[in-house]
Formats: sequence, C-alpha cells, structure tokens
Amino acid sequence: MMSTKEKKLITVLLTCHNRKMKTYSCLEALLNCDLDDDSYYLKIYLVDDGSTDGTTEYLQGNFKNLHIIQGSGSLFWAGGMRTAWKAARDNDRHSDYYLLLNDDTIVFKDTLTRLLSDLEEVNEPKSIIVGPTLDPDTKKVSYGGHKILNKLSFKSKMVLPNDKFPQKCEMGNANIMLVPHEVYEVIGSLTETYTHGIADFDYTLKALDNGIFTYVASAYCGYCKNDHGVNWLSQKSNLKQRIAYLYSPTGLSYKEYLKFIKVHFPFHLPQAFLLLWGKTLFPIIWQLFKNEDYLK
Repeated sequence: MMSTKEKKLITVLLTCHNRKMKTYSCLEALLNCDLDDDSYYLKIYLVDDGSTDGTTEYLQGNFKNLHIIQGSGSLFWAGGMRTAWKAARDNDRHSDYYLLLNDDTIVFKDTLTRLLSDLEEVNEPKSIIVGPTLDPDTKKVSYGGHKILNKLSFKSKMVLPNDKFPQKCEMGNANIMLVPHEVYEVIGSLTETYTHGIADFDYTLKALDNGIFTYVASAYCGYCKNDHGVNWLSQKSNLKQRIAYLYSPTGLSYKEYLKFIKVHFPFHLPQAFLLLWGKTLFPIIWQLFKNEDYLK
C-alpha cells in the first residue's frame, strides 16, 4: 500500500450557507464514491459563509478530516470558493487535483473515477473536466458544459454527454469541475472580479485564452436541480425592487456581468447593456418577447 505522500491528492472545494442537510447529503454522496484508495485520497475544504442553522457543528459531528473555514456571510459562491481554494493552497500546495463542487449536488458513485479516466483519455493533463448534472425530478440536463454558437449574441447550447468519450466545450458550470494542478499553475483560482455566479464561465474561458481546453465528461456525474427560474423580476414588482435586483450579486449582477461580457464577448456589450436595462425597466415587454407565462 502506498504512503500518503505517494498517493495523489484530490482537494475538494465547497462553499455553503444555511442548508446543512443539502450540504450533508452532498458530502455523504461524495465520500461514497468509488475511488482507488491505494492511489488517491481526498481532503475537503468547505467555507461556511455565515450559516445560522448550525451547519458547522452538524457537519463536524458527522464527517472526519473536513476542513471548515468560517466566512463573513457576504462571500457568496465565488468568494466562498476562492476562500476555500486559498485555504487549501495554504495547507497543501502540491494537491494533484482540485474538485469544485456545489453543495446542492449529489454525485454518482462512479463520478470520481469517471472524471479521472476522462482526464486521462483526453491525454492532456492541462485540461478541465466538467461533470454534467441531471435535474432529479425531470431527469433533464441541468448544468454542465456549453458550446458557444455566436459570440456576437452570446448564444450557446449545452453539450450533452454521449456515454462514450469526453467532448470539448468553451464554458463550464462548476457544479462538478475537476481542475488539475497543471491548470491551476497557469490560471490560478477564480477571478477576483466575480462575487457569485458567472465566475465558473469566466474560469473556463480564461483557461481557453491560455490554450487550456475544457471537456464535458463522457456521462452524467450527478443530480442538481436548476431552480433559478427566470432571471428578472415581474411587472408586479416596483422599480426600486427591480433596480436592486439588477445590481444584486444573486440577481442580474449588472457591473460584474458587463465586465464578463467586455472581457470575453466585447462585440456583445451594447446588446448586453440594453438587455439588462430592458429586463429592469420594461419586464412586461421582455416577458412577451420571451413568451413565458409568469404573470398569472
């Protein structure tokens, strides 16, 4: 049997806030994954971003070797993940892999072995593997990899796993994302610009700008419900509420989104500006344009 020093380290990064049972279920599924214990071992770094539901105490009472970092309560997803990544780097600078994982994701039993084997199959250690997820209710794809169809309109489509081999994509969700050490050495952690969402898309596009490809895993890797709904407030809300949502990190994240577009899709910037304000000032028109019945 190999010593710990000879085994390869997979460092798991998560952040959570006030959903201890979901986080518990996520960790339970992760630790139930198949893994060659003679070749690999896990360390988990989790940021508890100001939970008031007893998350830290509950998780510490149920899991060993879990490193929990206390957040300020205002880190949000990207800030929490950067904090977890920094803590991991401070303790284990030579981790072989980083696994970014959403705490509401339930990985399948073969997820770790699949991610590792798919990375081996692409035959380039400097690659990112994204694990696509299914909605547990509809069994339709919820998160994963996206292929850009039109940079001018920022149009993309999901890349569905083919159950045969990993496929290239340009943008990836970090609900399940394997980042080898070789990738980190080139592009580092998530960009500081982003507070909550879109940091994962930026990360994979930043990788692409540096000649690093992202792949969708060969099969679905877990369950995760996409419950975000429409990304604007209805006409029933007042203008003050809609403008607050426009600037909120968990809303349209106006400044950060435009920064993302400016960096990666500069020709789409005027359209993005108009779309954001259109959703905010005239949501009923936007609603009719999208043809979704949510006013009832």
